[in-house]
Amino acid sequence: MTSTTTPSARSRGINWGVPAALIILSLIPVIAGAARLTQLTGGATVTPENARFFASPIPMVTHIVTVTVYSLLGAIQFVPALRRVNPRQRGSQPQRRTRSWHQAAGRVLVPAGLLAALSGLWMSVFYTLPETDGQSLLVLRLIFGFGMLGSIMLGLLAIRRRDFAAHGAWMTRAYAIAVGAGTQALVLLSWMLIVGPTDQTVRAVLMGAAWVINLVVAEYFIQRRRAARKFREEPRATRRRRELKSA
Repeated sequence: MTSTTTPSARSRGINWGVPAALIILSLIPVIAGAARLTQLTGGATVTPENARFFASPIPMVTHIVTVTVYSLLGAIQFVPALRRVNPRQRGSQPQRRTRSWHQAAGRVLVPAGLLAALSGLWMSVFYTLPETDGQSLLVLRLIFGFGMLGSIMLGLLAIRRRDFAAHGAWMTRAYAIAVGAGTQALVLLSWMLIVGPTDQTVRAVLMGAAWVINLVVAEYFIQRRRAARKFREEPRATRRRRELKSA
């Protein structure tokens, strides 16, 4: 049976597949954050588990809102077609280039990402440590929180140099850290279903592993983009000679 799917249709499916998966992954912490906001605004009973949020709600609210924006809007940044910038046409003369979706969304995502990282670091340092967490998990949160903050700053510096490859790589790493909560929920749930409850040490190891998983996947796509870019930029004659030599 002959497939009627055109190459462009398949490409569109692939282009939107990754963002769709990232949005689904992000929905786990987004829904949890929405539930937390409902508690804060709906007059829920104060318990030892949520007392720190009622005592100082602004960092938590800031974190939930900015992470939601960063996770959902950031997922769409991985659609290649939305990065294109086309010149405006007026008569036969090309006018100044319009800002692409990628550029416009980036002006929202950068401050959202910085606020998400900073508010997360603030909560890690100043909120009372929950009984389920330990010092090891606190250290991991600080490491990856500063890692996200640093990645965004390096991405900004790269785009100012017009180094688009480095910009994309650093922003991809920052996003991988930001959506770690979704992977953590899946990893922790899988462990509890297969093994059972976690203690402080196991919880720290699993949550750290989830961040590492995200960064490994991000690095895979970064290297794949780098290889594809190198292939496109290599002169055809050079590529042909290399292929004949390796044949």
